[in-house]
Amino acid sequence: MTNTVAVVFTPSGLRGEFALGTPLLEAARQLGVDIDSVCGGRGLCGRCQILCTEGSFPKHGIESRANHLSNFSITEKRFSERKTPLINGRRLSCHTLIEGPLVIDVPAESQVHRQVIRKAAETRDIALDPDIHLYYIEVAPDDMENGKSELARVLEALEHDWQIRDLRVDSSICLTIAEHLRRGNRTITTAVWSDNQQPAQLIATWPGLLEDIYGLAIDVGSTTIALHLTNLHTGEVTASTGCMNPQIRFGEDLMSRVSYVMMQPEGAADMTRVVREAINQLINEAVAEVGISSQQIVSMVIAGNTIMHHLLLGYDAAPLGSAPFTLATAEPINMPARDIGLAINPGGRLYIPPCIAGHVGADTTSVMLSEQPYHGDAISLIIDIGTNAEIVLGNATKLLACSSPTGPAFEGAQISCGQRAAPGAIERVRIDADTLHVRYKVIGSNLWSDETGFEESIAGHGVTGVCGSGIIEAVAEMYLTGILSTDGVIGGHMMDRTPRVHAHKRTFAFLLADRESPIIVTQNDVRQIQLAKAALYAGVKLLMDRFPTDSVDEIRIAGAFGSNVDAKYAMVLGLIPDCHLDKVSSVGNAATTGARMALLSRKSRVEIEDIARQVEKIETAVAPDFQEYFITAMAIPHKTDPFQHLFKIVTRPTPASTDDSPRGQPRRRRRSKRNEVTSD
Repeated sequence: MTNTVAVVFTPSGLRGEFALGTPLLEAARQLGVDIDSVCGGRGLCGRCQILCTEGSFPKHGIESRANHLSNFSITEKRFSERKTPLINGRRLSCHTLIEGPLVIDVPAESQVHRQVIRKAAETRDIALDPDIHLYYIEVAPDDMENGKSELARVLEALEHDWQIRDLRVDSSICLTIAEHLRRGNRTITTAVWSDNQQPAQLIATWPGLLEDIYGLAIDVGSTTIALHLTNLHTGEVTASTGCMNPQIRFGEDLMSRVSYVMMQPEGAADMTRVVREAINQLINEAVAEVGISSQQIVSMVIAGNTIMHHLLLGYDAAPLGSAPFTLATAEPINMPARDIGLAINPGGRLYIPPCIAGHVGADTTSVMLSEQPYHGDAISLIIDIGTNAEIVLGNATKLLACSSPTGPAFEGAQISCGQRAAPGAIERVRIDADTLHVRYKVIGSNLWSDETGFEESIAGHGVTGVCGSGIIEAVAEMYLTGILSTDGVIGGHMMDRTPRVHAHKRTFAFLLADRESPIIVTQNDVRQIQLAKAALYAGVKLLMDRFPTDSVDEIRIAGAFGSNVDAKYAMVLGLIPDCHLDKVSSVGNAATTGARMALLSRKSRVEIEDIARQVEKIETAVAPDFQEYFITAMAIPHKTDPFQHLFKIVTRPTPASTDDSPRGQPRRRRRSKRNEVTSD
């Protein structure tokens, strides 16, 4: 064995030769591998965890084995005992030495520049009236003459001190009540749950005086999960965290996951397990950040679309894969959180708002609670954009809702250089109408690409691809500058004006960023965006037709993705209908805001349940005119809608030739029964 050996780090692909005995964290730092550590390599924080990939890798000339790593160190053993055990082969890279050729995988949670989860809590005035309240009591000791159980004495004290009687008792109480009374010197704090529909229930106790209890508002999206730890006494959000939904590995969009359930007998159980594990991991992160115990979390509200709803609860999601898209239940859920393995106080409660229809779930009812379109006369259009777009249209008179299958294109999937929002992703694009010069911004830098210092500002991550907001702006700018026709065709005639337009297979592509790995927009990329935006717009038109109305007074774009979309470019693309731009707004993660309102207010729960019963549901999949709306919405911005408000402030491009066959390549021809026509 030589004194130096090869080490490859994935997923970055960075590799180098290192002396035997080199700590893996030091090797990673020398190569510039994206690996986290905040304790200076002392083995305290546990953020630098890695995995050794075993096997032969001819491309790198490496045979990687676990025994090419140093033995488990004392520091790693202490970390496992003090914090989270290192399981499934994980090691701390700061205390693991190189002893042979290695392929090392850096998990997402160990990377500094991990996925950006843009689901911050929105500030909102909420009248505090949670369904769980604390009561401090002093409990008399037992005596021989009037022997009573500890539980009986607690209930007596609650009735005597607080006039709370006829309490039901959660089964978890008896497990700890004696210990808590002993530790609190016969004083305890109790938590009583009441939802005004069921008898009040004693659900938790703590020794002595406890002043603060907490709840969780969680949005389980098909792509990301966002969690907000909230003080139930003050309403303050004390910690926010998020992660990618691990169900993505079973399918990027909702119907892919339903298909997985249908094809794999264990598929539903696997997806249920991983989403619950992800929520529990986020709970651990939130309580660690605030410095509290998970025993202080006694309430949680979860919003999600119907498929996420069913998979989380362990219900059969297969019927949602085909008409008539029958739900197991559309009713609100109010149950002990422990029943589905969520790691809060054993007596803690889980509330899930009602669903509306087969593909309009608790996330949509939460959005409606947050935005309250039913309180005004203005016709409001609310769109929550994700792999499945939920759409609400209405006012105080009438409410309609539907969902539309936009797919994952707006999140960078199915795009040749697409990626999700992370450092290095292009998120803003501008194309000069005269020179066709391109400027862009990437996540992780505040500078435009043509500004001094840009290259230095992206040195840590580079330009890695284009995310959803970036591809929307790129396609819209290509249309406004004449590179793209209203039919979505990249025009070959533009090769005379700029080398950025070039032949690509049997069509054309546009060079967005001239980097070491060029970022381009292909004809297929444009088609994927057209398909996604046409599906959304068709859903909107369907609701407008049913309302009926020819226009909307205001548009609110919800969701993490919607928070980063420029309204002007969304309208240029035809993602949203024509409207005064000053009446288009981003409302952030409205589903989580609605969940927080339901967490902190019993009145909000009554309101959300009442509104859900009033909504008229439209199923786009079986609506006879959906396909017609979809076809006309494929054009940019639309085949027939004039977009008068938009083109008062944006110059409509001049129609140009759309020869879509690269020079030197014959155009394919097809024959019909009547004559021979040229095919695009």
